[in-house]
Amino acid sequence: MSFLNHTKIAVIGGGSWATALIKILCEQNHVQIRWWLRNQKDIDHIRKFNHNPSYLSDVVLSPKKVKVFEKTTDAVKGADYIILAVPAAFIQESLQHLSAKHLQGKRIVSAIKGMVPGQNALVTDWAAEAFGIEMKDTCVIAGPCHAEEVALEKQSYLTIASTECPTAENFAELMTCRYVTANAVDDLYGVEYAAVMKNIVALACGITHGLGYGDNFQAVLVSNAMQEIGSLVTALDPRERNLSSSAYLGDLLVTAYSQFSRNRLFGNMIGRGYSVKAAQLEMKMIAEGYYATRSIQELNKTYHVNLPITHAVYSILYEEQAPAAVMNELKKLLK
Repeated sequence: MSFLNHTKIAVIGGGSWATALIKILCEQNHVQIRWWLRNQKDIDHIRKFNHNPSYLSDVVLSPKKVKVFEKTTDAVKGADYIILAVPAAFIQESLQHLSAKHLQGKRIVSAIKGMVPGQNALVTDWAAEAFGIEMKDTCVIAGPCHAEEVALEKQSYLTIASTECPTAENFAELMTCRYVTANAVDDLYGVEYAAVMKNIVALACGITHGLGYGDNFQAVLVSNAMQEIGSLVTALDPRERNLSSSAYLGDLLVTAYSQFSRNRLFGNMIGRGYSVKAAQLEMKMIAEGYYATRSIQELNKTYHVNLPITHAVYSILYEEQAPAAVMNELKKLLK
């Protein structure tokens, strides 16, 4: 695929992360973006005013580079890459009108840090099976990078992971601009599972913060969580990897501590006494960690990795156990 010609990229999703990714891609002179959103009012607004009225509304998008579509089949037509940027819980519904033929010869990029509910599958694995995509044509976007800071053009770092280095390197080039540095790695599964797990940890951090635990405890919780993530990732995909790099530890830290972390916010509300349903209604956004908690809990029935933090969050969210009592027991297991 030559970068001398325009590279066509379809983006599936209308949220803050999808909007931020489009902003980054607009920095490239040789890119054309084909954007699918679910909301017709947002589509009409973007066509008229060149910004997303529902998310990151201050971001102005180039009408010369961005074209908006009502149908996914139209959005992916002629695209070289397809970026999936909807919550994992909605991925099947969002792509229901696409077939393997629509995606033939295209590279799939998951910007989703979650798992497909009910199937307990990574988005890349699900897409590969559903559409017959070879893993060498798949990559994921990870790293400590909040959409809100991209909108403000704060210096940020991304990791593009694939099973094949050339695939990751080519897409990393597209995601690099004056305020974003993108690096390529070949650890697709390690990066993707770590991204799923860090959202569960952020929920735990939010819950403990809502309960009144301080920074000292949060630091111990996160350091133990890093060991938990390492144990699970190694069990699922044994290989040598540096878990202290930004794709793993960096992403965990920003999600666990940042004011922009929706998973931390969701957990904080649970710790303060909100029910799951009330917290979801209040946020009006999806916390990927909620669905990931069940998926990892189910997946681990096969691998039997010691995951006390994940189990604690599961007990609170799905077994309706009192957050204070669960965290009181968890703190006895941390070191």
